Amino acid sequence: MASIHRFLLSTIAAALTAGSAMAGAASTKSDSAAQSQRRAVQEARQAALDAEVFYEILLGEMAARTGDPATGFALMLEAARNSNDEKLYQRAADMALQARSGESALAAARAWQQAWPQSREANRYVLQILVALNRIRDTVGPLTRELALTPSASRVSALLALPPLYRRVSDKALAASLVEQVLAPYLTQPETGAAAWAALGRLRLQAEDPPGTLHAVQQAQRFAPADEAAALLALELLERGEATAAASVEHYFSQPQASANLRLGYTRILLATQRYPEAQAQLQVLTSQTPEQSEAWFLLAAVYLQNGQLPEAEAALHKFTTLTATEEEPGSKPSKSLTQAYLLHAQIAEKRGQYSQADAWLNRIDHPDDRLGAQTQRAALLARQGKLAQARALVRSLPAETPQEEQLKLQAEVQLLRDAKQYAPAYELQARLAALAPDNNELLYDHAMLADKLGRLDEMERLLRQIIERQPDFHHAYNALGYSLADRGLRLTEAKALIETALKYAPNDPFITDSLGWVQFRLGEHTLALQLLESAFARRPDAEIAAHLGEVLWTLKQPERARAVWQQGLRQQPDNETLHKTMRRFGIQP
Repeated sequence: MASIHRFLLSTIAAALTAGSAMAGAASTKSDSAAQSQRRAVQEARQAALDAEVFYEILLGEMAARTGDPATGFALMLEAARNSNDEKLYQRAADMALQARSGESALAAARAWQQAWPQSREANRYVLQILVALNRIRDTVGPLTRELALTPSASRVSALLALPPLYRRVSDKALAASLVEQVLAPYLTQPETGAAAWAALGRLRLQAEDPPGTLHAVQQAQRFAPADEAAALLALELLERGEATAAASVEHYFSQPQASANLRLGYTRILLATQRYPEAQAQLQVLTSQTPEQSEAWFLLAAVYLQNGQLPEAEAALHKFTTLTATEEEPGSKPSKSLTQAYLLHAQIAEKRGQYSQADAWLNRIDHPDDRLGAQTQRAALLARQGKLAQARALVRSLPAETPQEEQLKLQAEVQLLRDAKQYAPAYELQARLAALAPDNNELLYDHAMLADKLGRLDEMERLLRQIIERQPDFHHAYNALGYSLADRGLRLTEAKALIETALKYAPNDPFITDSLGWVQFRLGEHTLALQLLESAFARRPDAEIAAHLGEVLWTLKQPERARAVWQQGLRQQPDNETLHKTMRRFGIQP
């Protein structure tokens, strides 16, 4: 078909040319007539070429649509070469890409680039296709040209777009290394330094190179201390447990133009790592600078509640509900965020012993996702008033439409028994719960902790070692076993090794730091124990950490400091059993 239409087109072109020549022979007396003849010949030839291109495009599209993409691509590329039209080169490349023929697409893109050397779009196609083909080394030239062709005003955006381009390549370390070579001129320029280093840092993070990422963040912050891309990288490093990124994060948030959204993200990381005092400080800054940020008020209320600062928690919740209510449509049911606030209000009332008021807050909860939580909290209120049987009956009466909801009901009942110090029935119920999900290490861990409460050390150790064997990075199991041994004064060297392993997996966990301080105290390393426990208590002023820290201070002849720490712990958790026992042992009345 292609050869036939080419023959016809060439015949038409020849006829047009001959006709023009005959007309020229009859009019040789006039120069202007000769020029007209030449123009007529050129136009005839162009008309023939246009016709040929038209038919190549038409046949190419028809071939592609009727299941012959290779012929369609070939015709479209020929049309592009005949017409030197950029759009046709691009269409040929797109047809090859749609047919999943990367090499053909690359051939079309390179032909386009050769015909149009200054075309940024042609170069971009070559670059993207090479990356898709995983030919990373071949991207150096096109990437260099891409950045050179990018207007200065758009270069920062182009630099920051590089990491997503290389995200799917197989050798990410090679990609980071090659891109670094290309970025060399931009890494030292004031206008592009921050963006270039941030892009390189992201590439290094994709290559699982945290030290290299942090170095890039530090270099970016030299050019622009308030650079958001660098700060986001530092936050991600911190979230991964890279404590060395903390200085870069704090440096960013010391800048007056620090992003409120990033500060909120930083706060979530602090909360997830149980660094409550630091989280509270960031939330106070955030609510001061952007008081319309409702989520910040909610998180601040939760932190105040965690710290036992009930009036402050209530005030923050009031601000949150006021802001949220303005966002609700009149007459609509309370949103999930508001029902979460009602749950916090109920907890505040419960801590004050105002059980009827707590129940009133729970009655306001009607969101489907929170009904189970509200009812289990209502059961906890009953148990606190000595109505354990009634509380258990309430939990058992709750509907459970899925196995997950049934599991949540059993967990709620176990928690009621634990809080009431009914450890034996709690242990039996937890065994049933663990049997329902035998692969769930969290449930097995809770079973082990109840065995510990019953003094069944061998059973606790067996269960924890089973978890460690199944999930070697389950740091809670190492910490629980190490702490239990240390608290009983058993196998202290082994206990220390277990806790140190836990700390490697969760270096910022204040409870594991507390365990390490406690085992050091048992080993007679009182000064080191004091340092560790003070560090843990600064990050999480928990009652149990307070008990250990106070005991070390008392042993080091600092009774006033010990009393102050114990009192602070009591303000956090007035009913903490470990703290009460510790204080009574030293003759201090809670």
